[in-house]
Amino acid sequence: MKKSAKPKIGGGAKKILYTLQTASRIGLRQSAKALTSRNTCKACGLGMGGQKGGMTNEQGDFPSVCNKSVQAQSTDAQRPIPLEVFEHSLTEIGELSAHQLEHLGRLNTPLFKAKDSQKFTPVDWTWAIKTAAYHFAKTLPERSFFYASGRSSNEAGFVLQLLARIYGTNNVNNCSYYCHQATGVGLAGTIGVGTATVELSDLDGCDCIFVIGANPASNHPRFIHKLQACRARGGRVIIINPAKEPGLVRFARPKSAKSLIIGGDEIASHYIQPKIGSDIALLKGIAKDVIERGKEADEFISNHTESYVEFLSDIKNTPWSDIEKITGLSRDIIKSIGMVYGDSENTVFAWGMGVTHHKHGVANVEYISNIALLRGMIAKRYSGLLPLRGHSNVQGIGTIGVKPVLANSIIQNIKNHLDIDLPSSEDSPGLDTLACIEAADRGNIDAALIMGGNLYQATPSESWTREAFDKIPLKVFLTTTLNRGHISGLDNSEAIILPVAARDEERQATTQESMFNYVRMSDGGIYRLDNVRSEVDILTNFADLLLDQRAKDGNIEKKFDFKVFEKHKNIREAIAATVPGMEKLKSIDVAKTEFHISRRLIHTPTFLRPSGKARFITSPISSTDNDKIFPYRLMSVRSEGQFNSIIYEEQDSYRGIDQRWSVMMNARQISRLGIQEGQLVNIISAHGRMEAVKVYMFDLPDGDLMAYYPEANILTGLDRDVRSKTPAFKSVPVNIQIDSTQLASQKS
Repeated sequence: MKKSAKPKIGGGAKKILYTLQTASRIGLRQSAKALTSRNTCKACGLGMGGQKGGMTNEQGDFPSVCNKSVQAQSTDAQRPIPLEVFEHSLTEIGELSAHQLEHLGRLNTPLFKAKDSQKFTPVDWTWAIKTAAYHFAKTLPERSFFYASGRSSNEAGFVLQLLARIYGTNNVNNCSYYCHQATGVGLAGTIGVGTATVELSDLDGCDCIFVIGANPASNHPRFIHKLQACRARGGRVIIINPAKEPGLVRFARPKSAKSLIIGGDEIASHYIQPKIGSDIALLKGIAKDVIERGKEADEFISNHTESYVEFLSDIKNTPWSDIEKITGLSRDIIKSIGMVYGDSENTVFAWGMGVTHHKHGVANVEYISNIALLRGMIAKRYSGLLPLRGHSNVQGIGTIGVKPVLANSIIQNIKNHLDIDLPSSEDSPGLDTLACIEAADRGNIDAALIMGGNLYQATPSESWTREAFDKIPLKVFLTTTLNRGHISGLDNSEAIILPVAARDEERQATTQESMFNYVRMSDGGIYRLDNVRSEVDILTNFADLLLDQRAKDGNIEKKFDFKVFEKHKNIREAIAATVPGMEKLKSIDVAKTEFHISRRLIHTPTFLRPSGKARFITSPISSTDNDKIFPYRLMSVRSEGQFNSIIYEEQDSYRGIDQRWSVMMNARQISRLGIQEGQLVNIISAHGRMEAVKVYMFDLPDGDLMAYYPEANILTGLDRDVRSKTPAFKSVPVNIQIDSTQLASQKS
């Protein structure tokens, strides 16, 4: 008799072994030093470390560490890339996989790629920064853009955005436009704050947690501990995700012997799998059931919200048949979720990019807010909204102004504190992230400064992006390691790549903000490489040379002396004086007291909207119908062995998939296609093709497919949410092509 396959789980012994192997490769002493130093974790936005110590969170929990932390340390602790590597052509280097590129080592010398060359040339720091500054000085500011990833510090981000604006452009943007920008826009309109309304300790008192469009088992492992704790005290965890992720069904917590022995703890009490893109219909269904049961919070709605009448009318007029058809779920399944929610005393709603990566991403977020308001689950302890942020300071980068549009109050504060004028929105409207790449494609960008991240691979429509990047005459990158974004789109253009110090290598303290609005301070201080510089050091040096050159060329007075910001303390004082809520940053050097940004946590029913009330926002249900040419819908996802676009492992141990060039679909779909698991197919969209992709069986709704990001970006077009400008990475119409020649060769 054939043995049944052992069910897949998240966490467990394999993660313990992986962590030990990675730590051993780094060196146990070096690993311990990196993980216990007073520096903020470099991985997800959940946050740990800072002044409480490297493996301690704001509640004092120790050890608060996960394999993502170890993975992030592993690449920073690498030896320098041998200079002999740069004797190879870009074509040869481009043959390496993303994993191999990341593991070449740390960049320890500035590089230059000339327009007529196909190789990198190591150069010295003085030449590199002077050349970059001279090129920008000769460029019209509106023909440039400045970009920052979430790995940079608040200090570096503030200098970057101020530099860009003093230079003369509001083309300042960050990676959140490709992830949680829809969250910021959606929440700002409903509750007046675009970030989490809860703090970490609120998760210890709730009796119900919704996890919508996210896979924290892989992307926020320490959040799983909070989900398990909720279950342990009798609470409910409701997972809403088209994909049945093993780590959200059961997760073996590495620091719990019992959890390891019994094969993991049950995480989901309810696991709901709607069709891709049907979030609004499902959320309306939950609201409909709550209302039909009479479980709405009438007094809260009456006293603290507005526009409920329109919302209620829409819910009542939405037929259950439409909800069932669009979601692919029965009324009984949806009502079972409504019943659990209706009986809850304290609920937290958490969500990820499965919510925001759609053309209706903002509306998705608004409806999460709607159902929270419906039962008064905002504005009290142990309840509220929790967007699961990806990078460790992606939220902070937005807070301190790395975005095209600054609030008028911040502009005025900067003018008063620094005695400088910034360009108005009329002079420089400011382009979002994707709009900057589109401007490049039109030939309207002459220079770009890209601080951290992998903007090239993060951008949809890979072939189009490559051409757009190559139309930018000079790109200046600040990075710790090489990725595909540094070697692509360079056939006919130039690039300068500058090696930066990692967070824990900084010579002066820096600060970061978690997804709970908690600001930590990192001491830095670890020495690894002899020729890297801090981002602030690079930016202030570049800024002074740039502004000197522009003053000389224009025969005008230099607008601002960035040398004052060579001391990070001065930057923090400027942030504290100009960014509302960050006032405590001024004294963090002395007091060593980390803090929550003021007026963001909502534990009382006071909302930062003009009326002082929260707002229900009504939208139509989005259709999930596909056309005959592209009858399937594909979403791109990250593997367990990656962080954002960084690939640490080629295999996905949680899903049991051994390669990244793959597509996942359910068993019924495989059978209908007349193929078997493991066979090769082509995936086609209106924008590109993935050839000879290996098929894997995975629990998904009929007609829905899943593939890995960023590989699947070749299929993704430029469709986006019109309000947040976030691309629709998780709702791509595709078709499956079965190559009979390939099929025959596989059978033979």
